[in-house]
Amino acid sequence: MTGKVYLVGAGPGDPELLTLKALRVLKNADVVLHDSLVAPEVLALVSSSAHVRDVGKRCGRKSITQERINWLLVQYASRGLNVVRLKGGDPLIFGRAGEEIEALRKANIELEIVPGVTAALGAAAAAQISLTHRHFSSAVLFLSGHHTTAKDSAGWPAPLPLEATLVIYMPGLDFASTSRRLLDGGLASTTACAVIARATASEQQVHRTTIADLADAPRLATPALLVVGEVVRLAKPVEFDALLSSATPEVLARFSAYQESLE
Repeated sequence: MTGKVYLVGAGPGDPELLTLKALRVLKNADVVLHDSLVAPEVLALVSSSAHVRDVGKRCGRKSITQERINWLLVQYASRGLNVVRLKGGDPLIFGRAGEEIEALRKANIELEIVPGVTAALGAAAAAQISLTHRHFSSAVLFLSGHHTTAKDSAGWPAPLPLEATLVIYMPGLDFASTSRRLLDGGLASTTACAVIARATASEQQVHRTTIADLADAPRLATPALLVVGEVVRLAKPVEFDALLSSATPEVLARFSAYQESLE
């Protein structure tokens, strides 16, 4: 008898953002293979009879290979067990789900994907940043900053879209390099951005700045992501004048039009 594998999104941190389906699957799991950044409060919801194993990949320390994770998924399911591959955020956003799906299909293992609240949505909601806004942003672009340098822009479009909100996952700590890449992509140095760390958790931190001053941003705890775009100026709670102090005349005009639309 062959079991089944569930690729489950654990959300950004707050256990109350876990979906009802994800909760049911966790409680019925025989095996849970989870990322290192999955919140302990979420892991506490797993059945006490389940085998739970950390298979996370963390920068700067030896970790299990993706090939080994794929092998474990196939081996556990081949024994007739219900296996949960628990990932932070949503499993389909920078979660290597594609590689695991291919391995399971090749082994003829049944699988199901249970989506979760991805970090971009959780962070934006917690900081009250609307990722789209009809006056300032008509698109959202998810990018990865992992294993990239100023000379390596793989995965980043050139030029970067000016009327979009950019969400950079795994931005790392080299904000000077990220700032240069954003400028090289055609964005203005005055463009607003925010570093959001530990989104939706009790220790969440938000630092708002501009691309020009991004290099001086504090190195907050991980996991963190970077939101870039003028919608950041609408986040709470700062004085409106302070929000606009670094804006260009064009952005100021758009904010003026936006205020008039509210009257």
